[in-house]
Amino acid sequence: MKQFLKYVLATVVGMMIVGVVWTFLMISTLIGMASMESTTTLSDNSVLVIKLEGSIEEKAEENPFASLLGNSVIEQQSLRNILNAIERAKKEEKIKGIYLEAGTFTGAAPAMLQEIRNALVDFKKTKKFIVSYGDVYTQGTYYLSSVADRVIINPQGMIDWHGMALQTMYYKDLLDKIGVKMQVYKVGTYKSAVEPYLLSEMSEANREQLSVVAKEIWENMVADVSKSRKISPQALNQLADSFMLFATVEEYQKAKLVDKVAYSNDVPKHICEMMKDVESPDDYQTVMVNDLVSIAQNEPKSTSGNIIAVYYAYGDIVQEASSGFGGLNGNHEIVGKQVVRDLQKLADDDDVKAVVLRVNSGGGSAYASEQIWYEVMNIKAKKPIIVSMGGYAASGGYYISCAADWIVAEPTTLTGSIGIFGMIPEASELMNKKLGLHVSTVKTNEHADLGLSMARPFNESESAIIQRYINNGYELFTKRCADGRKQSQDVIKAVAEGRVWTGVHAKQLGLVDQLGSLKDAIAVAEKRAKVKDYSVMEYPAGGSFLDNLLNEIQKKSYADAQMKAALGEYHELFGQLRNIQQKTGIQASLPYYLRFNL
Repeated sequence: MKQFLKYVLATVVGMMIVGVVWTFLMISTLIGMASMESTTTLSDNSVLVIKLEGSIEEKAEENPFASLLGNSVIEQQSLRNILNAIERAKKEEKIKGIYLEAGTFTGAAPAMLQEIRNALVDFKKTKKFIVSYGDVYTQGTYYLSSVADRVIINPQGMIDWHGMALQTMYYKDLLDKIGVKMQVYKVGTYKSAVEPYLLSEMSEANREQLSVVAKEIWENMVADVSKSRKISPQALNQLADSFMLFATVEEYQKAKLVDKVAYSNDVPKHICEMMKDVESPDDYQTVMVNDLVSIAQNEPKSTSGNIIAVYYAYGDIVQEASSGFGGLNGNHEIVGKQVVRDLQKLADDDDVKAVVLRVNSGGGSAYASEQIWYEVMNIKAKKPIIVSMGGYAASGGYYISCAADWIVAEPTTLTGSIGIFGMIPEASELMNKKLGLHVSTVKTNEHADLGLSMARPFNESESAIIQRYINNGYELFTKRCADGRKQSQDVIKAVAEGRVWTGVHAKQLGLVDQLGSLKDAIAVAEKRAKVKDYSVMEYPAGGSFLDNLLNEIQKKSYADAQMKAALGEYHELFGQLRNIQQKTGIQASLPYYLRFNL
């Protein structure tokens, strides 16, 4: 027995020593990784490689777990980094061209793809080349790749070119089965955000607005591809009607959708041909997006001290940070309290000469939107503030934008949706009949138990109180928009009603001032701030490697990223179901999930 205890004690001590050593090694490794700087250098013949795959986010944060584990399955692309890399490649003499490696983008709104494509078109003005290759081109990646000087496809490859459809999921029948009803209060004929909880299919009003949105987005895509590939819009629509996914590569060539047929290992030869003075693939260097961004970040900034701040506000608008997955913009949130503090600092910083608020949001909490609106007004009183709209700037996303001095949107940005709703679950059938739970109440006043439990529906008097509050919120929202856009409230109400517009339509209605990109918005900020020598600084600033690691541990979002990789486009559908409980209360939001078939 004594010998046994000795062995057990020795084993425990050994395990403790190994644990301490392992922890020390891990900490040392993390510190070493955190302190590493980019050592990427460019040779005279360099080609920027952009992989069109994985999920795309407005401003993807570095995932430290993926870095540590070398996980290649999870690929999160940053729209910001891609655009910055293309801009850098345009100006860098050592970079001779761009190679687009087509895969599958998930989570990309049409406006995000359009912004990348426009950057590629701008890159070609330098007379540098773009080559694309794909085993399978999705419609979204073909839209991007069609700008290339040479579009190459695998001999057994496919191109998915089928047209535009928008799809949303309806939950009413599911809620009926479990005995839950949503008590909904809203303003706006087109405020269809609540439809999935009330109906089993799309209303005529919602079908009308989404049909217009789909048509305008598709017309933009067709016009862009038509110009690059020199194929008429009529021919492109005929090809979409024939569903080109199952066509042969010979048919793709005949239709002028591709230029060359080759295997992937032959692509370097095509790149050499485009470079002309390079005979062998060994004579040119490839650089990745993040390498190019790192080189740019390590270069000295302007010595003037002048700053144009670009503040990224993307995701669901919430007052307090939450955890979990789902929403229009993945895990990220616009946390009202934090954004307010950040904007206050930018307003008070004398070195910041102008602010560009980059908005990519379908909205969320009306209260948080109002708080952010107030801070936008605070900045506006001190310095220019310009809004750049990304994939979405709808409902609460428009609320926080409307007060800006100038609004820039992509043609396919989804914006507007000026409306308010409240949604409160009522589960009396679930509790009383299915679960056998019953509630008894005593109260001193008529409405003392209003909202106390979901065990009974609101009565007529209570519903009138809530609807009056929603109406007041709508009046305030439309007044904010009217004041910001310098129009009458009646004019705003005529284009409000919760209706969603594309950027093209929104400009015609006066809801935005200019069609363009983040780069265009920065140019407007420069002009209004009257500065020539300045640095563009991005906010909120990214944390260190160790900060990001602790963040990931706290949020448990690495597991979310794994689920996102496994579920693909259905990840957000599950997220919507999970987040039903978070959509209660007063919302200025576009919370239904619009599934784009890109």
